[in-house]
Amino acid sequence: MVRFGHVTWGLLGAVVVSSFLVTSLSGCWRPAGIGVGGNYNDALLELGKTQRGGNVRKAIVHLEYVVRRNPKYKDSLTQLGRAYYYAGRYGSSFEVLKRALALNREDEIGWIVLGLTQMQQGDDEAGLESFKGGLTLLAKATKEGYQEIPDEFWDARGVVRRALRRSISLARKGVVEKRRLIQSGELLLHRVDRELYDAEQDQSVSEYLDSRRDRKTDN
Repeated sequence: MVRFGHVTWGLLGAVVVSSFLVTSLSGCWRPAGIGVGGNYNDALLELGKTQRGGNVRKAIVHLEYVVRRNPKYKDSLTQLGRAYYYAGRYGSSFEVLKRALALNREDEIGWIVLGLTQMQQGDDEAGLESFKGGLTLLAKATKEGYQEIPDEFWDARGVVRRALRRSISLARKGVVEKRRLIQSGELLLHRVDRELYDAEQDQSVSEYLDSRRDRKTDN
């Protein structure tokens, strides 16, 4: 049984966001490529559109390719586990996420998806524990920006923050409202995805405008 036992369930009122949607400096999705990196980027593109017609089956094919060749490539195992979850393949998701968390115990998205997976499988108490641990890690990771996104660009509209607070509130009640808890976790992941995309766009535009101002000053 997988247990989240190394992080205290101290629910911090902080901002959150996921580990994925990679964009280029132009603010657009990175173009399709070949090999491990290209397949990984293509998969993230599909997963990032799961609420807007993304092709989860296509994402799975891309991520299985990546994991076969290099299972330690970025967070490919976590993303594959997440893709399996969206496809309703909870057994496969559980097994892959165990591998992902063995590589990185601080993977906030991995713990959140594992918790959702366990609850879908009926292992409610373990799932709640994993889910809570993931929320705690996510709150800590997004205290001042997230990943490589500075705080000034992160969650300016508070969309992720509100989704996180809702998941925290429901998690405190336990699994009494299990369906709403699962839905809140899925929505949180989608909010994180969208904010990663929007924040990187905003940062790219800001850096572009700064570079134009610098060139004018030099001239």
